[in-house]
Amino acid sequence: MLTGAAWSRSSTWPYLYCPLKIRSFEMTTVALLGTGIMGAAMGRNLLKAGHDLRVWNRTKEKAQSLEADGATLAGDPAEAVAGADVVITMLNDGDAVRRAIEAAAPGLRAGQVWAQMSTVGVVAIERLAEFAREHGLVFVDAPVQGTRQPAEAGTLVVLAGGPADPRLDSVFSAVGSKTLWVGDVGAATRLKLTTVGFGIALTSVLAEVLGLAKGLGVDLAQFREVITGGPMDSPYLQAKLKAVSEGDFTPSFSVSNAEKDTRLIAEAAEQAGVVVDLARAAGDRFRRAEALGHGEEDMVDGYFASFPG
Repeated sequence: MLTGAAWSRSSTWPYLYCPLKIRSFEMTTVALLGTGIMGAAMGRNLLKAGHDLRVWNRTKEKAQSLEADGATLAGDPAEAVAGADVVITMLNDGDAVRRAIEAAAPGLRAGQVWAQMSTVGVVAIERLAEFAREHGLVFVDAPVQGTRQPAEAGTLVVLAGGPADPRLDSVFSAVGSKTLWVGDVGAATRLKLTTVGFGIALTSVLAEVLGLAKGLGVDLAQFREVITGGPMDSPYLQAKLKAVSEGDFTPSFSVSNAEKDTRLIAEAAEQAGVVVDLARAAGDRFRRAEALGHGEEDMVDGYFASFPG
């Protein structure tokens, strides 16, 4: 539930919309658990905004670049969260988040804000919220919309559900261009699964079509010429088409992460009694691409699943 001033601002609108990046002059101590592609980029923007940042990652080497940028590298999650105003989890899945926050428990204190910013699914978010209640934490379900480039630019969209704690204002504005408060805990996760499902479906359709083009001997430049400027064109299509055309599969969002999200979408859909044929088919393509060695490359590498031989 939204409370206080946040509720009064949003009572006549379905969500609280914060389009401006308002930098706080008050330094917040933030513990960031998870410094992969997204977490590391978010951490750098937190440092640029003037926050005191403690970082932890299971693979220590992935956190060391942030230490060079001014963060404090913690030896374990409990050390990272001790004394922090805000705890952020940005890890691969619900199990990884659960392991990290359980390891952090000795350093947690009642009243700390925990912003769970990973994409973990509808089942896991309820379990994590229960952990937060047991430890007296202010829990905010806050997955982000966006990939590596928006994370680096600090232009992610933060989808937030739960109490609009003011300690999060400067944190969210450091990593995102806007924050949407969408309801109670769980609402943001459901919205994230919907939006990421759209991105996965678009990417999978394009990857399959480009595989078909190669198999039929179609020149990708001609395909681009037909699509460009028409109703099916988009900046996203152009970016992914360029990646395949040039063979540059630097991950904005990896095949393995996309495959994990297809399972979360299917899980949520099954609970809701909804059939999601495209998400399930995309998951199959991603698993074939993983088996061919493309798991850590960009999710448009579902393209390679068209050529299993």
